[in-house]
Amino acid sequence: MQTILHSINAFNEAKQVIPGGVNSPVRAFGSVGGTPRFIKEGRGAYIVDEDNNSYIDFVQSYGPLILGHSDSLVVQAVQDSVAKGLSYGAPTELETNLAKEIISVCEGVEKIRFVNSGTEATMSAIRLARAFSGKDDIIKFEGCYHGHSDSLLVKSGSGLATFGETSSKGVIQDIAKHTLVARYNDLDSVKECIRLSGNVGCIIIEPIAGNMGLVPSKKDFLQGLRELCDKENIVLIIDEVMSGFRASLQGSYAFYGVKGDLSTYGKVIGGGMPLAAFGGRADIMDMLSPIGGVYQAGTLSGNPVAVSAGLATLALIKQDVGLYERLESLANRLAEGLMSAAKTYNIPLQTCVRGSMMGFFFAQEEVIDWNSAAKSDTEFYAKFHAKMLEKGVNFAPSQFETSFMCKPFNETIIDEVIEKARASFKELKA
Repeated sequence: MQTILHSINAFNEAKQVIPGGVNSPVRAFGSVGGTPRFIKEGRGAYIVDEDNNSYIDFVQSYGPLILGHSDSLVVQAVQDSVAKGLSYGAPTELETNLAKEIISVCEGVEKIRFVNSGTEATMSAIRLARAFSGKDDIIKFEGCYHGHSDSLLVKSGSGLATFGETSSKGVIQDIAKHTLVARYNDLDSVKECIRLSGNVGCIIIEPIAGNMGLVPSKKDFLQGLRELCDKENIVLIIDEVMSGFRASLQGSYAFYGVKGDLSTYGKVIGGGMPLAAFGGRADIMDMLSPIGGVYQAGTLSGNPVAVSAGLATLALIKQDVGLYERLESLANRLAEGLMSAAKTYNIPLQTCVRGSMMGFFFAQEEVIDWNSAAKSDTEFYAKFHAKMLEKGVNFAPSQFETSFMCKPFNETIIDEVIEKARASFKELKA
């Protein structure tokens, strides 16, 4: 029987001084119930909680750790950087080197600016896109997540395409009214948004959505979106904070061949440290201060410790030529194993794989957008999550997240997870 007394006490203590006891809401286990595990270390494929329980980890810090926890070479790069100083408030050659590394593989990125989080990257990209287009309104898609800036904390109303309604208290309607919300994988709804507004300056999309569960764009939809933006002189922002260097070395481009005018990155490019970026066409990026009129700045942007982690991570990824093929094979093995186990007990399950990203829904029909994702059996997911956690497997504490493969995973680990899932299904259907 698993003991989690330390985590229970730690969570109660944290709630006295931190709102909800966590610094990001999903960590509080509100969607699945139970007590969040307080983690003290991670090694390779595993994390260990304060009660010394070990878990096979499919969260991987929500995506950054494609090399697994505490990769020795990444850790060494961070330690070497820390020994020289934590931050300088001045430019470093490290930043230029990382910029070149990203530009060398990311189609459509001619110049890049580093920031500290995905939220900061998307917020800055939208400001830049508005300035370049000279138009105020933006379009986002229901179910896509682009951080917590005010313009993006907007949900759809009823209808094919709508002006947004705020999804968070504190976001004023005067800001939300400039964000229209379209249906994912539905080009007609985008056209209707453009018609309703008449003033759309940019469209932002996760080409491989990972925050309503794993829901990829349809190829003809994303290509059609690119053509529509070209026709209407709208800046297309491809949000690759999650999928960049995760779905493939070239992110979503390897699957769709679609370039954004601007793109955003995060997670993997920092190797587990707080680092993100936005980049794209030089003529748009050159509108940024100090050479242009669009202001953006950050005290710790491009700090040497995070950049060193990023450089080490990307170097190791590039050296391992077969990495993405291996991780995709493991993701497919897990998806097929879960499907087989679920079928045995007549449990409806939908799965999806994109490179090292894998998702599953307890749903009757294929998930292609937020409406179909929302039909998933979240109560069953919560029960399944609890059973797997008890058996030493850590999936995200929400149906609407993505699972991530990492380099230390192998077929033995995946097969162990499949058998534990099979046992959990049996218990839940008993």
